[in-house]
Amino acid sequence: MSHRVPIMWDDSEVTGIFAGRGTTGVLLAHGAGTNQEHPSIVALRDGLAGGGLRVLTFNYPYTERGSRAPDRQEKLIPCHRAAADLLAAEVDEIYLAGRSMGGRIGTYLLADGYPASGLVLYAYPLHPAGKQEKLRVDQFDTIDVPMLFFQGTNDALSNMDLFNEHIASLPTAEVILLEGAGHGYRGVGWNLESITERYVSGTIEWISRLSSGRSALLRP
Repeated sequence: MSHRVPIMWDDSEVTGIFAGRGTTGVLLAHGAGTNQEHPSIVALRDGLAGGGLRVLTFNYPYTERGSRAPDRQEKLIPCHRAAADLLAAEVDEIYLAGRSMGGRIGTYLLADGYPASGLVLYAYPLHPAGKQEKLRVDQFDTIDVPMLFFQGTNDALSNMDLFNEHIASLPTAEVILLEGAGHGYRGVGWNLESITERYVSGTIEWISRLSSGRSALLRP
């Protein structure tokens, strides 16, 4: 079962959708060209919730008002933070996750010190299409929590050589490669269903492993 909730900050408000009943929370942010109602986000939210996680999706302000043009980063970050705060109040620990742009905004929260247990990035946009010189990597210097990257080997927004140099080499990064996958949900041997299934299984296994490790450290 899922239900809608208001997410408010300052004088702004967007809609969020909760799913699942777990004590471990995942904040799932959508990409630039979609919203939380897109089949890809719905399938991912439902899959993670079905695996025992408490999941919150949300719209950014521009998608809430029906626009396709993303807001500036300065407007996206407070929205993302408000959604994270809402989820954090209901669970024991929280992971930030996001598809493409949504994942990137989550990295800025963590770089600013947001207290999350980890970060999951589905198709991280390492650079704009055709502009490999404009790398989005500076924020990773101050992120010290575990990170899981799902990386398509044919992603036009993440050249593999640059990805290996700047992302895979990060000390807290773990990478799941999707051979032949592009930035979207298509690629050699891939479609929406199979990529979502890989996202869900990989994310649940990774979070379970991290949570079990923390539990072991707490035992007398």
